[in-house]
Amino acid sequence: MKDVNLVIPVQDYGKEELVKQAVSRAAGIPVDEISGFQELRRSIDARNRSIKFNLSVRVFAKGEKPETHHPKFEPREFQDVSRAEHVVIVGAGPAGLFAALRLIELGKKPIVLERGKNVRERRRDLAAINKEHIVNPESNYCFGEGGAGTYSDGKLYTRSTKRGDVNRILSTFIQFGADDDILVNNHPHIGTNKLPQIITAIREQIIACGGEVRFNSKLTDILLNDNEVAGVVINQEEKIDTKKLILATGHSARGIYELLHKKGIEIEAKQFAMGVRVEHPQELINSIQYHGVSCETLPPAAYALVNQVKDRGVYSFCMCPGGIIAPCATAPGEIVTNGWSPSKRNNPFANSGIVVPVEPEDYRQFASAGPLAGLRYQQMVEQTVCKMAGGTQTAPAQRLSDFVNGKLSTDLPVNSYKPGTVSMQLSEVLPKAIHQRLRGGFQEFGKKMRGYLTKEAVAVAVESRTSSPVRIPRNENGEHPHIKGLFPCGEGGGYAGGIVSAAIDGEKISESINVMD
Repeated sequence: MKDVNLVIPVQDYGKEELVKQAVSRAAGIPVDEISGFQELRRSIDARNRSIKFNLSVRVFAKGEKPETHHPKFEPREFQDVSRAEHVVIVGAGPAGLFAALRLIELGKKPIVLERGKNVRERRRDLAAINKEHIVNPESNYCFGEGGAGTYSDGKLYTRSTKRGDVNRILSTFIQFGADDDILVNNHPHIGTNKLPQIITAIREQIIACGGEVRFNSKLTDILLNDNEVAGVVINQEEKIDTKKLILATGHSARGIYELLHKKGIEIEAKQFAMGVRVEHPQELINSIQYHGVSCETLPPAAYALVNQVKDRGVYSFCMCPGGIIAPCATAPGEIVTNGWSPSKRNNPFANSGIVVPVEPEDYRQFASAGPLAGLRYQQMVEQTVCKMAGGTQTAPAQRLSDFVNGKLSTDLPVNSYKPGTVSMQLSEVLPKAIHQRLRGGFQEFGKKMRGYLTKEAVAVAVESRTSSPVRIPRNENGEHPHIKGLFPCGEGGGYAGGIVSAAIDGEKISESINVMD
């Protein structure tokens, strides 16, 4: 057994004999002496027309048997915790579910409370948003089993490995049904079509171990006794006693921030960003990124862009190759866009959020709201966009070239946003500070990616839920500094950005609770 690194031209990748010959040369082992090989890591080098795959491969000589799973796969064992001390977790997104799995490993019983529905039942509400423009405030693209990531892509890569053990999180997804390739691909992705089955399997594991997962169970109050958690109230009627409460509610659970603020529990404003979803034909992005090279082994191309405009950065966010723009409002009367891709990323469009940081100067008018000022601003923009576009989920849009030139689009290109788009001057619906910087950003992006700034692309408003505008403070143990037993967690707490980092944070909180006991 030997690990080697090698480079394969894209036109050769997928041709077993050619790849085997390259592996043989890199390993110094004759082809007929190789019993098999296994990819450990894969990335694409597309800096010029000679596009290549960079591979890390484990080579097995004759007599050696290739491993069933990726060598870094780490299966987990779970125990019966039906009679153990319980911990209440609010939210069944990645932070909440992984917190629950870790609690089980540590011998504690998780009780997971989710305001929305299970993954199967959520589909009806998503269909209602897309087809009938009906937003269920308890079940939508953000609320429900699996959280926002279940039906908005399932990207698993993170920019920082300092947060914790990424390999452990990816291995857990594999254990519950994901493909081993997420440990190979440098930009791992599961896909919205596959995630529901995986999330269901995780829930079934929690229940099989004696934990609880309860849907349609909205947290409506936190009971305190001398600044210590004493219990929670669900749906304004049912009380559950607990001394340990993990808040893993996601970045769109505004009611939680309202509740904490009303009860005098400290929260604080946090930076977030706002902009638009931009969609191009995927073939155009492929042509730009792959320099006109076309090969069936190349995946749909992605991009990452950033540029400083005036005093703020303009950057791409949650880029979805072969994807779809989705309506992600969490209440009637607001427009929110996001994007997702199926596992094969085989839709004809590529979309990405292009956003600008929101600064305190932007929401001075809401200063009286204290730490909720940014949230009020976010709400105001989403509601204004919806009202100006007609009050449904039909979103205002503009051809990208017209956006930059300040011209009303006479028509719009065919796009993936199912509720429909209406041509509008986005300068009339977006805040001036955001719109002006976006214009400058698109001009610079057009220079970096020739062909990006085109009339074939469409900008759809508004991308406003990149992260929470509020943070719930916590100390080095993960506990709120003033409320004993309250553990803010994941994106909703302001401590994560994406599925993997949220899952890592959930596990860390469970470990912290275990140590404190």
